[in-house]
Amino acid sequence: MVRPRLGPAQRDRRPAGRRSGRPHIREGWAPGGSAGHASTAAGRADLGTFLRAHRPTLVVNAAGVVWQSDERRMREVNVAFVRRLVDELGVLAGPPRLVQIGSVHEYGPVPEGTALDEDTPPRPVGPYGTTKLAATRSVLDAADLDAVVLRVANACGPGAPPESLPGMIARHLAAAEPGPLRLAPLLAYRDFVDVRDVAAAVVAAGAAEAGGRLFNIARGETVPVRHVATRLIALSGRHVRIVEEPPPVRARTDAPWQRVLIDRAVRSLGWKPERDLDASLRDLLAAPGQPRHDSEGRQ
Repeated sequence: MVRPRLGPAQRDRRPAGRRSGRPHIREGWAPGGSAGHASTAAGRADLGTFLRAHRPTLVVNAAGVVWQSDERRMREVNVAFVRRLVDELGVLAGPPRLVQIGSVHEYGPVPEGTALDEDTPPRPVGPYGTTKLAATRSVLDAADLDAVVLRVANACGPGAPPESLPGMIARHLAAAEPGPLRLAPLLAYRDFVDVRDVAAAVVAAGAAEAGGRLFNIARGETVPVRHVATRLIALSGRHVRIVEEPPPVRARTDAPWQRVLIDRAVRSLGWKPERDLDASLRDLLAAPGQPRHDSEGRQ
């Protein structure tokens, strides 16, 4: 997503905010303006043409391949596209701020009880974490680029992808007569952050004074994934049995434990998560397209 660059008259009318004080959600937009969207399939020439046409002041790269994909596709989108984007932004006159969405899975597995901050050495073991780390390094190593990387925890809330654990459970619970919920063994501990809090972090990063920095974006709380599954069932009012069985394919991460520290983002971005896990799960179940059920599981 790109934010259009404004002309002098439009700059005079825009709200104050970028890199000064609390960020404003509409700061930098022309009245009635809208974001542009670039395809990850675009070649370098097409991407450069797109950026020059829009002359953005802010670019948010939320593109990425996560679930149910192969390593080749992950490298195309998570690494190659980011490198093309970095190269093209670097040659623009007055390069815009880039906010790159990274992942806490870049850290890789750590011993239980470990607290992950931005100085924790990343050691991913799977293709997802490895490709996201390569993208982070490409962004932060670009000397001429004004960029911020947000290492985002496991996102949940309204609109969660159906391939994610919360999204998949919500989709199952939305069925008229859901059968047993078949899941991989629920052994991991994760940090879940609401998608709306992630969006607020992106706004804050776009308005931050200093680029070239890395921030963890999470709730800062470790939660058993089993709790997420059982809580979604309870909140839905459905009577569904969980059946745990080994997955047919290897999971995208082998990290059994995540405790993510967010002190740097709180201190430097003026950001903090506002929604607790229950609110996020309730809103996921209440999102458009999710059938409503009473406490007896009836529609």
